[in-house]
Amino acid sequence: MTTATMPRVRGKLTANAPLAPLVWFKSGGNAEWLFEPADLADLQDFLRDLGPSVPVMALGLGSNLIVRDGGVPGVVVRLGKAFAQVDKADDLILACGGGASGILVSSTARDNGIAGMEFLRSIPGTVGGFARMNGGAYGAEVKDVMTDCDVVLRSGELVTLPVAEMGYTYRHSALPEGAIVVAARFRGRAGDPPSIQAEMDRIAAAREASQPLRSKTGGSTFKNPDGHKAWELVDRAGCRGMTLGGAQVSEKHTNFLINTGTAISSDIEALGEMVRDKVRQTSGVDLQWEIQRVGQP
Repeated sequence: MTTATMPRVRGKLTANAPLAPLVWFKSGGNAEWLFEPADLADLQDFLRDLGPSVPVMALGLGSNLIVRDGGVPGVVVRLGKAFAQVDKADDLILACGGGASGILVSSTARDNGIAGMEFLRSIPGTVGGFARMNGGAYGAEVKDVMTDCDVVLRSGELVTLPVAEMGYTYRHSALPEGAIVVAARFRGRAGDPPSIQAEMDRIAAAREASQPLRSKTGGSTFKNPDGHKAWELVDRAGCRGMTLGGAQVSEKHTNFLINTGTAISSDIEALGEMVRDKVRQTSGVDLQWEIQRVGQP
């Protein structure tokens, strides 16, 4: 695809765009095209006019993601400032843009005396990402607070989906390929800002104490299997601190993989597969990836 064959946009369309700087692991190849739409209409027009066979993928803060070294074919869509607003929509409801961060959502909820969204403070992603993945932490998940969301389908059509139609299960939704969450409404309960802040502080401190937040990491690597904690299975399999190339299983939290500085994405993914093998051998449990792996090896 050349610039001449791509739809015209008002936002920013970049060919062969490096993705490593945009993801937490700081590794991986380029996007064939990176599109940062000017606004909702720009995104809709672009997807409508883009050849239907061209794959489309949304990229949020790049926290829960391995971009493979061969890069990502088609178009990667990144929602910028135009999609990052959070406003009070009703008494206990926040209207959130798909590009808004979990920290912004939880802080806005606090300022408006809305409790129940404190856990979003600890999810290192955007509304679009954690709405797609039913993100969760500290005993709560997105499906507990979301009322509905606005989604641009691959055809460019804008639809509003109630939470009941999202097909939510643990870290999964039924959103079709190429669909992009551009906004969501979250409902909380009445609370007072100091108490909400105290809960946010408690969550932040627990996260700081247990997770390697100062490292190049991708967040929780594996889903917790029924009746188990992934980190305990990984630890029991003797994988704490295990390395491959520049990748390492975190010493601090064994469900986190780390780029120690020189890792390429294939190191990180292969280390994850080694961990899965060891856990299978020691516990008989087949760990499932929570981190999304995209692109070509």
